[in-house]
Amino acid sequence: MAWRSGQPESHLRDAGYGQAHPADGYRLARSGGTRYRARASQPPGTTGGAEGNARLTAATGAVLLVLFAADGMTILAVRQLLTLHFFIGMLLIGPVLLKLCSTGYRFARYYTGAGGYRRQGPPALLLRLLGPFVIVLSVAVIGTGVMLAYAGRSPGPWLFLHKATFVLWFGAMTIHVLAYACRLPRMLSGDFATRAGYRAHTVLAGRPARWLLLAASVLAGLLLAVLTLGQAGIWLAAHPMFGGG
Repeated sequence: MAWRSGQPESHLRDAGYGQAHPADGYRLARSGGTRYRARASQPPGTTGGAEGNARLTAATGAVLLVLFAADGMTILAVRQLLTLHFFIGMLLIGPVLLKLCSTGYRFARYYTGAGGYRRQGPPALLLRLLGPFVIVLSVAVIGTGVMLAYAGRSPGPWLFLHKATFVLWFGAMTIHVLAYACRLPRMLSGDFATRAGYRAHTVLAGRPARWLLLAASVLAGLLLAVLTLGQAGIWLAAHPMFGGG
């Protein structure tokens, strides 16, 4: 079949395929037995546009799932593992910030009418209602933990707030994880796929930027955890009852 590039958007609309959006990359259409290839006027971005953003969010979520699970396990023996609990908690800050940025960016692009993000549509209503609680509670759990670590001999309300926000966060996160867990393998394996086509090529071309952002967030959290690790020892010295069984 004959191929032609650079067709105007009006040609696709005349062929009955709706409006061509820049985020689509190349759109394929059929008209009178001839296939046309329409080049988008704008690239979908260095991280792969809307689909790339979804993959970055999924990869960051997978890292957070592992780290939160590991940090949660330390609670079972928090007196003996308080230093590790503090270390992982500080490490979490980097990936949490990245996930907040990726989801916030999708939110902003969707409500400003960006084509690729509009076509993905919003999350299910329950998840849209739950999302702000997950964000606020995630920040609250980490924030109260940091404040507790630096509270000295008088933890004040921070210990209670840390425990309370953790319980609330755990409930909200359980629903969040159950809703998205089945999609994670598909989203993560997509970055290792080699499907043909411009759109797939463009999304996959954003892999280096996505993996760089994820690695940078983990390294930033790791650096923060190492730099503040001594604070755990100071807190243990101020609260010796946490140092034994």
